[in-house]
Amino acid sequence: MGQVRAPKPSALMSPAPASTRTSATPAAAQHAGSTMTGAEAVVRSLEAAGATDVFGLPGGTILPTYDPLMDSKVLRHILVRHEQGAGHAAEGYAHATGRPGVCIATSGPGATNLVTPIADANMDSIPLVAITGQVGASMIGTDAFQEADIVGITQPITKHNVLVTDPNEIPKAIAEAFYIATHGRPGPVLVDIAKSAQQQSMTFNWPERIELPGFNAGARPHAKTVQEAARLLATARRPVLYVGGGVIRAGASDGLRKLTDLSGAAVVTTLMARGALPDSHPQHLGMPGMHGTVSAVAALQKADLVVALGARFDDRVTGKLESFAPHATIVHADIDPAEIGKNRAVDVPIVGDLKDVFAALVPALEVEHERHGRPDLEAWWAQLDDWRETYGLGYTPTDDGHSSPQHVIQRLGEIAGPDTIFTAGVGQHQMWASQFIRYQRPNTWINSGGLGTMGFAVPAAMGAKVGEPDRTVWAIDGDGCFQMTNQELVTCAINEIPIKVAIINNSSLGMVRQWQTLFYDSRYSNTDLHTGHGTRRIPDFVKLAEAMGCAGLRCETDGDVDATIKRAMEIDDQPVVVDFTVSRDAMVWPMVAAGTSNDEIQYARGIAPEWDRSEEEA
Repeated sequence: MGQVRAPKPSALMSPAPASTRTSATPAAAQHAGSTMTGAEAVVRSLEAAGATDVFGLPGGTILPTYDPLMDSKVLRHILVRHEQGAGHAAEGYAHATGRPGVCIATSGPGATNLVTPIADANMDSIPLVAITGQVGASMIGTDAFQEADIVGITQPITKHNVLVTDPNEIPKAIAEAFYIATHGRPGPVLVDIAKSAQQQSMTFNWPERIELPGFNAGARPHAKTVQEAARLLATARRPVLYVGGGVIRAGASDGLRKLTDLSGAAVVTTLMARGALPDSHPQHLGMPGMHGTVSAVAALQKADLVVALGARFDDRVTGKLESFAPHATIVHADIDPAEIGKNRAVDVPIVGDLKDVFAALVPALEVEHERHGRPDLEAWWAQLDDWRETYGLGYTPTDDGHSSPQHVIQRLGEIAGPDTIFTAGVGQHQMWASQFIRYQRPNTWINSGGLGTMGFAVPAAMGAKVGEPDRTVWAIDGDGCFQMTNQELVTCAINEIPIKVAIINNSSLGMVRQWQTLFYDSRYSNTDLHTGHGTRRIPDFVKLAEAMGCAGLRCETDGDVDATIKRAMEIDDQPVVVDFTVSRDAMVWPMVAAGTSNDEIQYARGIAPEWDRSEEEA
């Protein structure tokens, strides 16, 4: 297929407006012109921005704000046990609801404990507003007690951050924080407020307009590149829609479904995009990448056209970049122009909000079908269906008598149902949850993708449950991840947030152990956690759960899996923790080893799929 070079992305986007009118709640008008302290202004500003739930932990420099926060009739504050839990809870809240998550911490260690969730939100484009206290303005730079330059520390991992020392600047700073976090490519914003600014008096005025010259709030897609993408889709023989988390963030799943149905193209959804297209859709091949399905990986490798939608050509998807999709013309649509061509050269760039992209691309494709006719994809789908049937996901019975983790997770998905929200930590359990649960709707799969943060699942589930209290929320966690942030179960128990936790307990740092098995001659250096195998359980997760005010259950055999899950589903008045003792020798397959080509994917250990060469040679 011929290469079509379009103009650079910067030439294809209209400049963002220099200002925009805010959409404050009635709280802003109610308090306009009122004299109050800066601390009260923080609370009134959060209310005016539309926040209703805040996760935080007080300390000296943020203490002035916690006093008026106690009297707010709008804000529900949830006292966490660790600031990292506050940040991940805010992420889970944002991911589940689409609204920005809010977390609050004091200066120094309180603020630095937010660094990991802020970095996580930045990598996964999650709208997050972090409010931190800072030492008094006169003490900044003196190495005062609990002083840390959190603005400097977080500069590389936020969309924007600001230090406020003038109390009159508080409403403007918070209004801009919410706008920046939610417009354009979503992400985290930090507002650091000096204690002196919180204590001083000010006159409250919520800004009527947000003035941000040069800020990219999202350009309209250029008609020329949309038309060219439509032409390519109408004439390709082996098209693939490579769908990333941007589709979820844009709330553009309906548009994706229309484009999928109209184009007839194969669809792959990345780890961050699971649920963007129902797994039951016949054109959906599953997840691509290091632990993706063989059919999804093969489709990208053999495609003659790849249309990337809100994806960033991450190394875990592309494998060795030089060998990724070698025969394909690349169309890349993304709201962030910096992503276009960052990792992979692009033939047709489309910069814009994906809702707008789909709204323009679907009718453009209809026109191209009238002009060229519908493409003949019969041979392509015959090949894809063969790969899908021959190399479907599966697993073998365990040799040690313990449950298969894949079976546990698959049954959990089937019994809990498609409306359940699942969160996950990072590692083998995360990959199995992305593989063996069938996601039918967006925002039902929440995990740490780009940063790969252990300890994400439990606090993220807490935040998701706060945001969606009528939905069942399961945290699927590993025994390693669980021990990093399980203290937030105390928060859940006290605040009546009845999440459910499935610990996939293989008594190991499972993914590290898998790599040691495959690449380090089974030398298991420091990966045994002593949590589930043998005569001692340290800790005993059932007793630990009960000590934290939760129901604790244990399941050790396949025969008890269904009954245990159903029992956990029946408990709605407190959090539930289920310790599933599973085989430590189970591994995640398929697998593309780090740094190798996707062509070297292994279907199982030592078994590589046989590619059909006919399309490559055609």
